[in-house]
Amino acid sequence: MKIGVPKEIKDRENRVGLTPPGAAALVERGHQVRVQAAAGAGSGFGDDDYRKVGADIVSQKSAWGGDLVTKVRNRSNQNIPTSTGRSFSPIFISPA
Repeated sequence: MKIGVPKEIKDRENRVGLTPPGAAALVERGHQVRVQAAAGAGSGFGDDDYRKVGADIVSQKSAWGGDLVTKVRNRSNQNIPTSTGRSFSPIFISPA
């Protein structure tokens, strides 16, 4: 399965949908993990942290092109045009 991790675009949102240890667990199980360049920077994870565990660093379009897309925030109108329409995006739901 191709799993995409796009960079969050909301102001002051520094979290990332998948950490390097999570990416490592998925890669070990045979999945391809595609992380958008600098997606983890706000959380203190560099692109090299993801590369070291076998994830690919990709463009925004490639991150949204996965079979499964992990995000913290819901998709915005800025994200939707780059999605393939076949991906599922688990997100963090905030009741606020």
